[in-house]
Amino acid sequence: MSGLLLDGKSAVIYGGGGAIGGAVARVFAREGARVFLAGRTQARLDAVAGAIAAAGGKAETALVDVFDQKAVDAHAEAVAAQAGGIDVALNAVSVPHDQGTLLADLTLEEFMRPIDGFLRSLFITSQAVARHMGGERPGVILTLSEPGSKLAAGGILGHSASAAGKEAFSRVLAAELAPRNVRVVCIRPHAVADAPAAGSYTKELFEPMAAAGGQSVEDMLTDGGMVQGALLKRLPVLSEVAETAAFLASDRAGAITGTVANLSAGALVD
Repeated sequence: MSGLLLDGKSAVIYGGGGAIGGAVARVFAREGARVFLAGRTQARLDAVAGAIAAAGGKAETALVDVFDQKAVDAHAEAVAAQAGGIDVALNAVSVPHDQGTLLADLTLEEFMRPIDGFLRSLFITSQAVARHMGGERPGVILTLSEPGSKLAAGGILGHSASAAGKEAFSRVLAAELAPRNVRVVCIRPHAVADAPAAGSYTKELFEPMAAAGGQSVEDMLTDGGMVQGALLKRLPVLSEVAETAAFLASDRAGAITGTVANLSAGALVD
């Protein structure tokens, strides 16, 4: 019997060329999964796939716009036909948005951008993969959220509403899909300390906040206010998010669904 967490499983990762998506993909492949990377930038997808192949894993790439429902459906159907179904899916797609602007100066478009972007992509991708999951072959849908879902802080109205929406979406979807043997688990990391260095959009997102405090983004993520507000006095790193995702996607976490895995380093205490 294999000791690999995801041996023989097929996993689709949307945003597979990104910082979190790429980190998760590499761990999934290390744990025996056949990984299907979907995203908008071929060079970034190829870089992740190349690293997986070099380590002896299996990865395939496809250019997919997660806001194109027909394209996402077609890709999921192709993956399921090739792999005999879909076992695991993760939406790690990023949606650039505003953080730091208060209500008086926030436009409706800026407020709605993360809400519409994150939830639209989550609906489209979840619906596409759910059709090919479950029954005798257990399925797992992983989602990503942020501590903003529960934090009360000025300047993050759209961000917080979208994070809370993703967690609510995950809970309700877990209830809907449980009878079909599909689990849904949300992962809620805080700002990931090494994500900007890995090419995450959070570098640009955090630059104004860091500059306002007279810090670089790197300094802010190693010794800024978010760090000091966490019990562990540090922020999570990509490897911790990826390893948690692999466990939650595995049969060893078979009793976990409809909940949020708190990777905030103690910024939020449940």
